[in-house]
Amino acid sequence: MKAIEILMIPVADQQKAKEFYLKLGFQIIIEAPMGEGQTWIQLGLPNESTTISLANFQGIIFETDDIEKEIAELKTQGIEAGKVDGTPWGKFAWMKDLDGNALCLHQK
Repeated sequence: MKAIEILMIPVADQQKAKEFYLKLGFQIIIEAPMGEGQTWIQLGLPNESTTISLANFQGIIFETDDIEKEIAELKTQGIEAGKVDGTPWGKFAWMKDLDGNALCLHQK
């Protein structure tokens, strides 16, 4: 894993949350439909690579250069990741930590 790419923050109302974070100085990185009537809203602070996503669930997305290699290395440590999903935004593989927190690998 190279970096924490996106922190997913659960919100009740994406538009109200977006306005709040914009007032804090965040900028819109992406706002796009993502299927099932949902919207992907990703915001970031100027000159920072880690961003936030206003979502309906919590999660942390980690950037990786080689998702299959990363999954294989995690497996040697006893950590199982889910199947790799290919999307227009890259490859994703979800897993959970010991407390059930959602973690995701992302290869662009």
